[in-house]
Amino acid sequence: MSAIGEGIEKIMLTAPVIPVLVIEDAATAKPLAEALVRGGLKVLEVTLRTGAALEAIAEMKKVPGAIVGAGTVVNASQFAQVMDAGAEFIVSPGLTERLADPIIASGVPYLPGIATAGDIMRGLDLGLEHFKFFPAETSGGLKALKALAAPFYQAKFCPTGGITLATAPDWLAFERILCVGGSWITSGSLEEIEAKAREAAALKG
Repeated sequence: MSAIGEGIEKIMLTAPVIPVLVIEDAATAKPLAEALVRGGLKVLEVTLRTGAALEAIAEMKKVPGAIVGAGTVVNASQFAQVMDAGAEFIVSPGLTERLADPIIASGVPYLPGIATAGDIMRGLDLGLEHFKFFPAETSGGLKALKALAAPFYQAKFCPTGGITLATAPDWLAFERILCVGGSWITSGSLEEIEAKAREAAALKG
């Protein structure tokens, strides 16, 4: 396994669920990260879907124990921006060589999105073995991922998109899935979020 593969696998094995975070107000980022880490979810994916995302990454990095990454990274300029903000890993919704090449060259842990066999083949050609299956439920769910994974014995996955507390154990029971991404954890008060994180951290396949 490459160094980039070892790095992302370690992150994926930290907890069974990676919270997918859409931060509208950077002032909420640090308390949210503290609640999630207290609940046992240390790996946090901040999506670049809002103007507050870069500042939110920097704020969450201040929380002891938090491993903060950037999601929804779609081009090389965004990659440069999130690295400046201190992102410790990168997640993208899809996989292009133009995006992957600078990330791989940097050595930062990388989890690109895939939905087809061609996507996985492109990733393997680039030396990648860890993938985000996205959007998981609308791409055929667990049955589809099992079929897709069958020809690619070395590939490991983090499905994201439509997964819930109720369905996560079924996904996690498939040995090729190291963790799942979830947004269900992030609604409610900080106390409720911490409680949801505790439930998610206790999940087993």
